[in-house]
Amino acid sequence: MGRALKRHHGETDAMTIRTAITALATTAGLAAPALAQEVAVITPYLAQPGTQFYVDGFTARADELGWEVNVIDTAGDVAAVISRMEDVVTQGVDAVVINVDPAQIGAGLQTAADAGIPVVGMDAGSDPLVAANVTSNGYAMAAETAVYVASRIGGEGNVVMFTFDPFPPVQVRGVIADAVFGNFPDIEVIDRITPDVADGGIADSRAQMEALLAANPEPGSIAAVWAAWDQPALGALQAIEAAGRADEGIVITGIDANPQAREAIAAGGNFEASVAQDFEGIGRTAADTVQRLLDGEEIVQKVIYVPANLITAANAAAAE
Repeated sequence: MGRALKRHHGETDAMTIRTAITALATTAGLAAPALAQEVAVITPYLAQPGTQFYVDGFTARADELGWEVNVIDTAGDVAAVISRMEDVVTQGVDAVVINVDPAQIGAGLQTAADAGIPVVGMDAGSDPLVAANVTSNGYAMAAETAVYVASRIGGEGNVVMFTFDPFPPVQVRGVIADAVFGNFPDIEVIDRITPDVADGGIADSRAQMEALLAANPEPGSIAAVWAAWDQPALGALQAIEAAGRADEGIVITGIDANPQAREAIAAGGNFEASVAQDFEGIGRTAADTVQRLLDGEEIVQKVIYVPANLITAANAAAAE
């Protein structure tokens, strides 16, 4: 990813090198040479398109700033984030960026804090040891898509929800959607599914939706599918089409508006709406936030929101 910097255990501590260079320059009466900032980006979710776009935006801005960036993917292993954080702290990075629930990596955050290394969240969550979290407003996005669903089905019918509580930015979306649907007495959430996201989430979402369709065979027995992000929505769409039930008018919404989702929405089928997060903007803003911290600025705004937009068939084909 970008100018990913690959390191291994046993390499010389980068901070020691910096100290030695500075000392030599001082002894010689010369100004210390400018060294590139070293930043580690750590996530278990690089298989997710949204995370890939965040990282692309971050590394693009980091290139402009002249940084060296080490992108570390723990491939779905949240616990491994802690050990990787400990590794990069030992290596002497200048900052760490995370895309994971801070509550699950407390030991890693503490290691960074003890070393005086700032940590910034990139669509992560809030924590006293995270200097700032750059994200979209998940509350607003979830409310917009849930209200869209409620309006499209006339305030009544059975709704299937795809959620993912282990990750705070997605967990809050489910909470808000629950609250919206709870305001409609004739809407019933018949299932709340947490798909396996190891391969991105589409395959397992399709399998689970297929089982739910089989359990509810009558036309009209499922009015809508609300998904907390696009992968489950796409999986549900595949299941509905494969079951020959696309003509029932089952409304599907997602969040992220990734290219595959936009294509499905533009086609005018069951997948009707998503919300376009500014992935590149989140990544770039996260990089700018890191720079502010490295410049010694105190970040007062602990959650930095980047605007998002509702995508329907009317604007799905527009350039991102």
